[in-house]
Amino acid sequence: MYVISLTYKVSIDHVESLIPEHNSFLQRYYDSGQLIASGRKEPRTGGIIIANAESKSKIEQIIREDPFYIHQMADYEITAFIPSKYNENFKFFIKDQ
Repeated sequence: MYVISLTYKVSIDHVESLIPEHNSFLQRYYDSGQLIASGRKEPRTGGIIIANAESKSKIEQIIREDPFYIHQMADYEITAFIPSKYNENFKFFIKDQ
């Protein structure tokens, strides 16, 4: 699993202009099962995406399709992690370790 942390590099007005395209991008990967959760940071300096992909290179490939990335509106930090403790409702997303 991966946590992707976005940090905006432009004003929130510029970010807002691409929210519909960004949401369409996210939905494609929710539909494919590779995204688990996403949302804004508070304060609104960026966002967080939790993803389940086979490799960091796959995550990097996904990010390159994000309108925020394409238009250079955000920096991305990718952190890999292996869930070792989780709520039973989350078990569906955990691949065999």
